[in-house]
Amino acid sequence: MNKRVKLEESWKQRLLPEIEKDYMIKLRAFLKSEMNAGKKIFPPASLYFNALNSTPFDQVKVVILGQDPYHGDGQAHGLCFSVAPGVQAPPSLKNIFKELNNDLGVASPNHGYLKSWAEQGVLLLNSVLSVEASKAGSHQNMGWETFTDKIIEIINAQKEHVVFLLWGSYAQKKGSIVDGSRHLVLTSVHPSPLSAHRGFFGQHHFSQANAYLEKHGQKTINWSLSNL
Repeated sequence: MNKRVKLEESWKQRLLPEIEKDYMIKLRAFLKSEMNAGKKIFPPASLYFNALNSTPFDQVKVVILGQDPYHGDGQAHGLCFSVAPGVQAPPSLKNIFKELNNDLGVASPNHGYLKSWAEQGVLLLNSVLSVEASKAGSHQNMGWETFTDKIIEIINAQKEHVVFLLWGSYAQKKGSIVDGSRHLVLTSVHPSPLSAHRGFFGQHHFSQANAYLEKHGQKTINWSLSNL
């Protein structure tokens, strides 16, 4: 997170004051020291802001909130729940695909790369934007959460009729500031194999999201993913 890290212009305009705050300066110093110590950090620094760079502010229609980036080799690329091309879809993502199939009849793809969702206006935002290899949650409470709270705050205040998909108690707590009279907030348990059978399946969030977008004159999301 330095001068070489690019941030899409519409987000930069809104987030520059936040990026210059003390807590973000401390976060940059922490990340630099971790890398200087030879620790492997995921995703690469150039992809910390991939969710924002893939979905400009003006295009945001749906927000899916995750928690941490994946901490396995080659998985994380800056979009929550998504994995880089060539990497097998993790269990939670497989359950998302299963629910998509139940809801819309969409066939599960042979990959877990969700970039096409992001390009249609689905902001795939993790709460924490970096992690040390093989150490889940290792960059929590270092400042990222405050930064991503600001992103949610900006969307909530400056846009209308955005769909927020809040899966699991962590996402629901983080999204609790969203004004349900201006936006559609859909909640369920997390799609993890540990909880999905307790209420993730059968929620029909994807068709509900599209019905809401259509009702408010917006183009719906094509949730189907072509095989790579």
